[in-house]
Amino acid sequence: MPTGKGSGNPISLAKTFLDAWRLRHGPPADIDARRRERLARLIEFARAHSPFYFKRYADLPAEIDDLRMLPPSAKHELMERFDEWVTDPQVTREGVDAFVDDPARIGDLYLGRYMVFATSGTTGRPGIFLQDGDAMTIYAALLSARRLPSLIPAGALGPFLRQRGRTAAVITVGGHFTSSVIERLARRRYPILSGRNRVFSILAPLPDLVRSLNAFRPAVLGSYPTALAVLAREQEEGRLKIRPALALTGAEWLSPGVRERIAAAFRCPVRDTYAASEFMGIAFDCRHGRLHVNADWVVLEPVDEAYRPVPPGRASYTTLLTNLVNRVQPILRYDLGDSVTTLPCPCPCGSALPAIQVEGRRDEVLYFVGPRGDTVPILPMAVATVVEETPGVRTWQAIQRGPALLALRLEEAAGYERRQVAEVVARRLRDFLTSQGLPQVAVETTDEPPRRDPVGGKLRQVFADLK
Repeated sequence: MPTGKGSGNPISLAKTFLDAWRLRHGPPADIDARRRERLARLIEFARAHSPFYFKRYADLPAEIDDLRMLPPSAKHELMERFDEWVTDPQVTREGVDAFVDDPARIGDLYLGRYMVFATSGTTGRPGIFLQDGDAMTIYAALLSARRLPSLIPAGALGPFLRQRGRTAAVITVGGHFTSSVIERLARRRYPILSGRNRVFSILAPLPDLVRSLNAFRPAVLGSYPTALAVLAREQEEGRLKIRPALALTGAEWLSPGVRERIAAAFRCPVRDTYAASEFMGIAFDCRHGRLHVNADWVVLEPVDEAYRPVPPGRASYTTLLTNLVNRVQPILRYDLGDSVTTLPCPCPCGSALPAIQVEGRRDEVLYFVGPRGDTVPILPMAVATVVEETPGVRTWQAIQRGPALLALRLEEAAGYERRQVAEVVARRLRDFLTSQGLPQVAVETTDEPPRRDPVGGKLRQVFADLK
């Protein structure tokens, strides 16, 4: 039987940075060689030190030369078998749950050595992902070598410096979410920068958010595409008056139209990142707007409903992710749930890293009519935060049915009573809408289960159906 064990000497940040820098425009064969070598080591380690993988791969050959020989894994099964999945016997689900239940521990290292990220509880229990020291070193090296050099293009450095590099992140806050953990850790390690980096809650009423951003005057504005689109409208109409040198997006699909609108409103470049709690920095975009996968450290497999590979140029049903560095929780062929298209043509930027298009969440901003006849936008990520932080929610949809009506479809998690979960979610949503100046909006739960899109098969969670 496997036993917990470390992965050896710590990875060198300097060496990893130089390797990542060189491979950006190096031969694709070099990237493939790194990936194959790292994958072989990962599989060997997982079989030796994770009871979950020891049993799961027991009937497979000793040598795995094709990743597709491994069965896919899903979030719910890894969470259900958490204590068997991890490779460090000191890590337990009970202990990690107690850690993430304490907001004072955001940014701390669990057991003094692991970063902990919690995802929203859409499976009834939140997803918990630990990252070891080597993984964090790799993410830092990739960020330094492949992301930071491209963020401030020619002409934007001056405004960035004149505004003293102030960074505003409009995100989900309050839990052990990846963005919150990284922000808190950065504040502790680099206190000199704490006054220049501020986090603004996605749940804040829009007028309050606009006033706060006007007072802060960020040089960099980061948020979800839907949130930046709403802020772009505030900028266009003169209520928001900021001049960022750069806008950063992530977590949602960034369409070309939305990118253009944000860039035009703020008169600055818009840059996108594809990241997840399972692997920070899956892909970074280039100056041509294409996302390039860090394929020497992460494997993405666009697949159809039966987990069969789809060809370049065709959107996948879902995507399997393999993290080639993290050892405390080996992630192999993990169903990420995103639709990804591998772009078939080489990118004009010259990068040797494969380019992709990611759809991810494709939810809508909801527009309700306020008590004074004004239009109030409600961000989909804000709705998701309210719903998914409610215990007992498995899957859900929030659908705007009219100018003052929000309908909910819910599926409860095992061990929960649907009526009670629905009542709590509806109450929390009503409280949130009231805080946004919409006390008249009714929230009603229906007996309908959440429905997937009949064409693409995806579950849209926040959208309007006003027919």
